[in-house]
Amino acid sequence: QVQLVESGGGLAQPGGSLRLSCTASGNNFRLYTMGWYRQAPGKQRELVGAISGAGTVNYADSVKDRFTISRDNAKNTVALQMNSLKPEDTAVYYCNAKFVMLEHWGQGTQVTVSS
Repeated sequence: QVQLVESGGGLAQPGGSLRLSCTASGNNFRLYTMGWYRQAPGKQRELVGAISGAGTVNYADSVKDRFTISRDNAKNTVALQMNSLKPEDTAVYYCNAKFVMLEHWGQGTQVTVSS
């Protein structure tokens, strides 16, 4: 069983930066594709981006060139560096782990972008 714990959310000004981290417990972390999702009030949860165990990354068009996902398989962690934040980035951000039929979610961390 994999447990995911996010940290690093908070309040940022437009144009600012935040870094989210997700730490996974359990074994075989490197086998999991790790993703970041977000859900804004009244909207569906959407994929922000994901990184495979080998390091291949993909991003939603809305965050390309602003957000960066990285992982450290030795530390069982995945990070989301968010730059040039916009008010529309305000959401609860969730860490996700997928491997074949297995899927796990973190509890979420709030990111608010406001002046």
